[in-house]
Amino acid sequence: MLAEVIDLLACPQCRSELDLVDGAAECPRGHRFDIARQGYVSLISGGSTKFTGDSAEMIAARSRLLGSGHFRPLMDGVASACAGTAGKDPARIVEIGSGTGQYLEHVISRLPESRGIALDVSKFAARRAAKVHDRIGSIVADVWQPLPIRDGSLSHVLCVFAPRNGSESHRILADDGFLVVLTPTDRHLRELVELLGMVRVDDKKVERLGSSMAGLFEREHFEDVEYGLNLTHSDILDLVGMGPSARHLSTGQLAAAVEQLPERTPITASATISTYRKINSGA
Repeated sequence: MLAEVIDLLACPQCRSELDLVDGAAECPRGHRFDIARQGYVSLISGGSTKFTGDSAEMIAARSRLLGSGHFRPLMDGVASACAGTAGKDPARIVEIGSGTGQYLEHVISRLPESRGIALDVSKFAARRAAKVHDRIGSIVADVWQPLPIRDGSLSHVLCVFAPRNGSESHRILADDGFLVVLTPTDRHLRELVELLGMVRVDDKKVERLGSSMAGLFEREHFEDVEYGLNLTHSDILDLVGMGPSARHLSTGQLAAAVEQLPERTPITASATISTYRKINSGA
């Protein structure tokens, strides 16, 4: 709920603190952002962004697939990474590109008294995330603009298969804060890449991530998580439909290709969970 995290948020126009006033988030300078009836608030500076968020269909597919438990080992790994770096005070976490908020919900449920901000550019994602946990507040924001979060207010920034803004993540983290990132390896979903023409994972992704964090974060730990999935046709349709490949494949092409697969298809899930400590100036 937004009330749980309003003290962590900042006005996207003037960077002042926000408070809840008569169904809106409002700053002392009078900038006002109405709270949608679904419980989220849009905090995009200027009210617009050039990026297109996930559609309602993509978010529904993601909600079904994550709810099925197929990615539970990845969710457990992310939660363990956050728990292993949590301090004595309750954790304050933002998930950037949170989608449905199910990864963040898994983390928040693991850490007593923790609070979370689900941040995504898609209003359809924000609607779902607003309902996943009563200690999670959901906002619409653009990761490539200054984030509407107060300086040094968070213990963790979480990125799961999502873009990372290193400088903004550094700004909003406390001095002892951590960045936890889940990235796919080049083996992730490899069986489907050729069969269905899915977007291929760049095998240099983790290496590029490290380069982009240089001078801002230092990687303290990483863990590779790889295991097998056994997916039905409907699972595969949701898996493809929830990700970037959904933008490149027509519904008819996808359905026809999936129909040719066995009733259950073995698929590899493979990702790296990296934990980065914030580098403080003068340290």
